[in-house]
Amino acid sequence: MSELVLRPDSALLQVLHDLADAHDLTPEDVALDALRRHLHEEGRQVRAVAERLAAEHAELLRRLGE
Repeated sequence: MSELVLRPDSALLQVLHDLADAHDLTPEDVALDALRRHLHEEGRQVRAVAERLAAEHAELLRRLGE
């Protein structure tokens, strides 16, 4: 697995440390959780748009598949 290095500015780093302290976690754990949640939500939104577009253009997609 490759390593990802992020360089948050000092304000974001302070927020990470404050949240980590409040939850008794490491700043890395807080950052990974935030990233997972964000990617999950983005994926959900992209799937919803794709499903909407597929439904709106179902007839065209069916004809293209013939």
